[in-house]
Amino acid sequence: MNVVSISEAKLPAEPFVARHLIDGDWRQSADGSTFDRVSPSHGSVVTKAAKGGARDVDAAVSAARLAFDKGRWSRTSGKERATLLLKIADLIDRERERIAYWETLESGKPISQAMAEIEGASDIWRFAASLARTMHGESYNSLGSDMLGLVLKEPVGVVSIITPWNFPFLIASQKLPFALAAGCTAVIKPSEMTPATTVILGELCIEAGIPAGVVNIVLGYGDPVGTAMTADKRVDMVTFTGSTGVGKAIVKAAAGTLKKVSLELGGKNPQVIFPDADLESAVDAVVFGVYFNAGECCNSGSRIIVHEDIAEAFLKATVDLSRKVPFGDPLDPSTKVGAIITPDHQSKIDKYVRDAADAGATVHLGGEALTVPGLAGQFYQPTIVADVKSDMPIAREEVFGPVLSVLTFKTLDEAIDLVNDADYGLSAGVWSENVHTCLEFARRAHAGTVWTNTWMDGFAELPFGGVKESGQGRELGKYGLDEFLEAKTVTMRIGKTRAPWVA
Repeated sequence: MNVVSISEAKLPAEPFVARHLIDGDWRQSADGSTFDRVSPSHGSVVTKAAKGGARDVDAAVSAARLAFDKGRWSRTSGKERATLLLKIADLIDRERERIAYWETLESGKPISQAMAEIEGASDIWRFAASLARTMHGESYNSLGSDMLGLVLKEPVGVVSIITPWNFPFLIASQKLPFALAAGCTAVIKPSEMTPATTVILGELCIEAGIPAGVVNIVLGYGDPVGTAMTADKRVDMVTFTGSTGVGKAIVKAAAGTLKKVSLELGGKNPQVIFPDADLESAVDAVVFGVYFNAGECCNSGSRIIVHEDIAEAFLKATVDLSRKVPFGDPLDPSTKVGAIITPDHQSKIDKYVRDAADAGATVHLGGEALTVPGLAGQFYQPTIVADVKSDMPIAREEVFGPVLSVLTFKTLDEAIDLVNDADYGLSAGVWSENVHTCLEFARRAHAGTVWTNTWMDGFAELPFGGVKESGQGRELGKYGLDEFLEAKTVTMRIGKTRAPWVA
């Protein structure tokens, strides 16, 4: 393991000041409440944010509802919406370093990774802009000479967008531009742990010319802010990314008004490695998959299933490569793995590892906290746990840390059974030079995404989402736009051809 130390703190002179964006204005909370965000890597306050409550949510939803109903955005042309989305993309590029800097301080992720994510986010905004101009309905002229059928695509309305702390800017950019492309208005709640970059995104929306009330931001905690945004009858849809437990609670809260709900939730994502795979590439992808974003990623490849003929050699190669991954100061551009989001979460990660060891698993690497010279935050060592049984919590539950579970298999059928024996179904991967093996795996794996001979490659054109307890609905691609649209049927009779019902 290569620990990257720091030469200087590089902390901001003053914390970022974050306020709510409501109806085009930046506001403090109605009751004046605020909260601080402490950097998980540096241990100092980096953000001072307004702490929202029910009155702030009410004001934001009212603004979004009025903006939608008055047609400030929903009745604009696709060209007009696309033009502003492209302006926002350009502004994101202009502010990439600033956005990445604050995201690194709040989340603990490496700044080089944050820079790449912001670049990817601007690309998503550009793709969403293309959908705004090409959105279309359907026509049916096969209903008879006196009938014409139309299917119109209309924006669903006011959308509550609730985003997580692990990819705050990127995930907001997987939701908001598609909602805007469709013609919706929005109220956004970022995680209380990472509010700054969503506030910056709000600044860019205003600068680009998004009308007042179309994009609103309320900062604060899930209770009461997220709860109010979910239950409000003036909200037509909720889209949420986060834990499966919170996702289930949102479905229950939204049931009272039967609003549309889109969820991107947890994953326990397997990579299956066959003996004929390119093992060097597979090892690198496994190491990337489990340590990327310190494992705090719904797509983390936290579970590998290796053919028993190569298991010992593959495990050794994975341990050896893991030791070379630079853990350390997120502000150092050479760092690849940064801090754990909170001390409580670090304790949760550690408990999974210790419980697995107590149950008979073998810790081949790591398994405890990591001290980084010069930093006061919390870090966890790269950790590999083998001799894992499929019924252990570490093999079935989302650890959300830099912890790899290793299982073995003999046959394809056995591998598929292990893959599908999970409550989650977000993504899965297969490594084999045999195209038939890869195709059969792709068809039989219960997952929203299947990668073959790669891991976590993503494109704005391709939909993303899960099955089972990994969520419902899709983001990205044209399916990402469809989530924010309703179909309206228009049936037109041509001429005076309707026969009377009463003679």
